Amino acid sequence: MMKTSILKYYDNLAANYDENRFGNSYGKYIDQQERSFLNYFFKDKNYSKVLDLGCGTGRLLNFATHGTDFSEEMLNAARQKYPEKILAKGEISQIPFNNEFDCIFCFHVIMHQNKKETEAFLNECYSKLNKNGTLIFDYPTKRRRKVISPQEDWHAGNRFAPKEIAELSEKRWKIKTTTGILLFPIHRIPKGLRKYFLSLDILLCKTFLKNWASYHIAILEKI
Repeated sequence: MMKTSILKYYDNLAANYDENRFGNSYGKYIDQQERSFLNYFFKDKNYSKVLDLGCGTGRLLNFATHGTDFSEEMLNAARQKYPEKILAKGEISQIPFNNEFDCIFCFHVIMHQNKKETEAFLNECYSKLNKNGTLIFDYPTKRRRKVISPQEDWHAGNRFAPKEIAELSEKRWKIKTTTGILLFPIHRIPKGLRKYFLSLDILLCKTFLKNWASYHIAILEKI
């Protein structure tokens, strides 16, 4: 039931998703942080096959060769932006490609899953990556919720502590590094001032202060 309602929600949102989520100062702030991370990560890589898993309307498809999403309406929007990309409908636990990818990245998806589904996601990505392939994904942090945002309906139900990610990843994955996203409570800062916090946020999210960020991005290497 939950999966069906989420699918319906994103199908209905597809036409206005970019403007609704990333057209405002809050969305742009997150988008710029994620792009900064991906630009830095891919700058010295020579990957031939990269999958954007949960690509939505294609916001980050410029970093990938392939994309998949469970919403056909979201994929239709992505096809209009990137007709040259290889796109197909699929699930994070059922990737619709037989390719062995050099890298898979997955943003704003794990937050909607439970622990069992997250394990299935890790297993599926493991099977679709080349030897020593890289998996990148983000997740909401438990520490942030506990310290900064204790309300029960805080953005997403699936949250992790770094230790839990390590436990889920042991034996099959090596955690290369993690970084933070959204350290400052930017929704509480006046819209006109938000852009001035961006560079500092990016810098601090690479330090120990990342432990208090809203999200972590984990970079895992297939063993």
